[in-house]
Amino acid sequence: MVHELAAYERAADECHLTEEQLTAALFATAPGRGAASDAPGWSSRSPALYGHVAVDADDEPVGFALWFLNFSTWAGVHGIYLEDLYVRPAARGTGAGRLLLATLAAICVERGYQRLEWWMIDWNPAAGFYASIGARQMSEWVPYRLSGDALAGLAAQARGGPHTSGRPSG
Repeated sequence: MVHELAAYERAADECHLTEEQLTAALFATAPGRGAASDAPGWSSRSPALYGHVAVDADDEPVGFALWFLNFSTWAGVHGIYLEDLYVRPAARGTGAGRLLLATLAAICVERGYQRLEWWMIDWNPAAGFYASIGARQMSEWVPYRLSGDALAGLAAQARGGPHTSGRPSG
């Protein structure tokens, strides 16, 4: 379904995720393949990515939510960052997306997390749905991303710069 989401977001050619990669990220069982277990400070049994799947009455998958923990230095607690929420077109309007979000909200409340956050493509018609559940747009924050050559270039500067502790910093 991740590839279905990429196609929906008009970026099918940018999605290179394999089933093996997703399994490794969700279950942290494949060292050497980008699993959370490869990252310093991560237990080989602690996934960095979590997922929920919505199913219909026939137990067929109709949607999913992939998320991970973030941390608010202001609040001093974790929160959930929803990386992807997708409901197949035939299942939209059935409550599957609401149930996926409600599940994540319940996790936040149960664990004392204060935030459930996500990004949305500006043309996505789900904006009205998100507003109806009480989510608010964070227009004062501007997203930034480093990737490709820019990421590699900045990383190269770490080799000759000030000493760091080597501990994971989040």
